[in-house]
Formats: sequence, C-alpha cells, structure tokens
Amino acid sequence: MAIVTIVGAGMMGSALAFPARENGNEVRLVGTHLDREIIETSRATGRHPKFTKDFPAGVKYYQIEELMEALNGADMVIGGVSSFGVDWFADEILPKIDDSIPVLTVTKGLWDTPEGKLLTYPDVWQKKLDSLGKKLSLNAIGGPCTSYELVAHDQTEVAFCGKDPEILKKLKAIMATDYYHISLTTDVVGIESAVALKNGYALGIALTIGLNQKAFGLDSELHYNSQAAVFGQAVREMYKLLGIQGAATLDNITVGAGDLYVTVYGGRTRLVGILLGRGLNIDEAKAELNGVTLESLVVAVRVARAVRALAAKGEVDLAEFPLLMHVDEILSEKKEVNIPWESFTYTSFN
Repeated sequence: MAIVTIVGAGMMGSALAFPARENGNEVRLVGTHLDREIIETSRATGRHPKFTKDFPAGVKYYQIEELMEALNGADMVIGGVSSFGVDWFADEILPKIDDSIPVLTVTKGLWDTPEGKLLTYPDVWQKKLDSLGKKLSLNAIGGPCTSYELVAHDQTEVAFCGKDPEILKKLKAIMATDYYHISLTTDVVGIESAVALKNGYALGIALTIGLNQKAFGLDSELHYNSQAAVFGQAVREMYKLLGIQGAATLDNITVGAGDLYVTVYGGRTRLVGILLGRGLNIDEAKAELNGVTLESLVVAVRVARAVRALAAKGEVDLAEFPLLMHVDEILSEKKEVNIPWESFTYTSFN
C-alpha cells in the first residue's frame, strides 16, 4: 500500500482519489485555499459536492493548513490545481515536498515566451525547482479523461509522462485499476503540448455547433460534417505544432486527438464555442457563463502569440495555421466567426 497525497480538491484532483483508493492505497485529499467548502462537505458527507457518487471509504480530507501532515510519509503527490494555480503551486507547494517524493500533475497548459517558445508546466516548475536547488521528480498525466466519467468508472486510458522510466512504472503501479489504464512515456513535451493544445482547438470545433444553431435553430439536429472538418484541421495543426516544439515522437498526437474528442463533447469550452458561433462576442459569451475564465481561451491566445512570433522570424508560415489564427482573431480582436473552410483543403498528388 502506498500513501497518495492529492493537493487540489477540484473535480479532476478529487476524481483521481477513486482509482488511487480503490487500488488499495491510503489517499489524503488536500484542498487549496479555494477548496475549503469542498473539504468541509466531503468530510461531512463523504462526497464531493459536484459528484453523484461517494468517495471510496477511507479517503482522508485535509484543509491547506494541514498540508505538512498530509505530506508526511507520502509515496507520491498528485497536483490537482487548474492552470490558474500554476504559480501558487510552484511557490506554495513544491518547496514543501521532500525531494524523494515524485509529483504527478493533472494541470494542462502552455506558457509562451517572447521568442515564440512554448513551455509546458513541468518546464515552468523545473525552473522554480532549479532556483531552489531542489531535485523533485516532476511527472504529468495527459489523455482523454473527464472527471465525472472517471468517477463513474468508465473505461479510461491516459498517459503518464516524465523523465525517469522507473518512477513512471512506480506511479503506474500505484494508480492503475481495471478501469484506469496507463501508458508510459518520457516524451513530456509531446504529451503535455498535445493535451494543452486541444483546449484551444476544441473551442474552434464547437464554433460549428453554434453556427448551425444560428442557421437552423437552437433545437435543430447536430451537423457532424462541419464538426469533423474542423476536427481534422485541428489535428493537422496540432501535429505541426508538436513538431515545432520538438516532441520526441509525433505518435503522441493520438493522446491529444483523444483528449480533443472528449473536450468537444462536454464542458465550458464547448459552451463558449457554441455561444461564439451563435454570434456573441467573447465578452458576451463569458458574461453568459457568469464571467468564468476558461483555460481554453488562455491556451489559444498564448499559442497563437507564439506562432506569430515564430512567423515574424520566418520560422513558420501562418498560412499553415488558419484555424488557430481565426480562433485568436475571435478572442483577441472580437471578430465575427467566419471559419475559413477553403483554407483547410489541400492538394496532394503522388
């Protein structure tokens, strides 16, 4: 039995308590400063307030002030914060974790630099660790997995990525169940980039749903030709971006494509894309969703900014990224949705 400490009681961090505990481990769920009510509710009821199923018996709950107690004796730490908690996790959590304890993060996203480089969050955290002289093993989870379906034990296959194969094998042994299946790879850039890129591209696919609702009515049947066309273009552009970023193997595009598929069919990214397709601008769409900040919006803008920086240096051709550029125009310049369909076509004579 291992001791698994999860920091971040959001839906995905909390969902991972299910395979971790059901695999016979001791699980300690630590809420961030934003998760106080979640931890209080979970302690009182044994259920996350957004889940319809109780936590497995034996999960232990901690407020953030009890972090050091929850870390004591841990065999692994799962970082369950959203991308908006990246700095907080780096400043408040990583320095407190003993170097002998591997970290596995669910946080998805990319940071861009003025030179056009896209950094994965493990890259960002590694810089912090280097400045502190710490030697933590940073690992990450990528792949098509929604929290509520993991809780429901829907068959799920993800990838764990990190630098050390032996540590990855250890993490898999702790977490794998008969419904949670885990691939392993040392291609951190490939996995982390693929699953981050899908957020912005899922928004682009959802635009077509809103466009069809605008044309045929809110209760009209779904049109899959247009969704599929944008899905195909999204995968094509994601594949090119993985190559630009130096992914070790482009095969990991399959992880991003699977995650893209899941994201298109659920969540707030789908909703905001639909609202934009119906004709709302980004401010109106966010207001419709009570002003929530979406990771998909941040990723899309950052990646587009990086691609534009590379194009300015003559290193890429913007014409190869028509979907990304249009999504960025919608978000950054509030342009109307006008998907550049013909730019998705190509000619290939062998």
